[in-house]
Amino acid sequence: MARLSAEEKIQPHWWTKSLAGAVLGLTFAFAVVGIFAWYGPGGIQAPNKVQFNMWMISPVWLLILSFSFLFRTGMRAVLILGTANLIAWATFLLLRYTL
Repeated sequence: MARLSAEEKIQPHWWTKSLAGAVLGLTFAFAVVGIFAWYGPGGIQAPNKVQFNMWMISPVWLLILSFSFLFRTGMRAVLILGTANLIAWATFLLLRYTL
């Protein structure tokens, strides 16, 4: 079995990964739940959907925070989660102003 080189191993950049998962994960969770809230079944006016959306932010955020430690480096976590945020928020705003 071949050993991994130093570049192939997951690096312990805990502070960067934690901040990326906490801050960028939360903003990504807001975007994903916002898209579902506005454009999911029944739209924003669906009964009881507000409560469901509020409670869905935490599991989505914690899932992203948990998986942020699997990135190889902290900078890669920031870049990928930042890109995911840009795509999610651009999608939300594009849908918001076109529909």
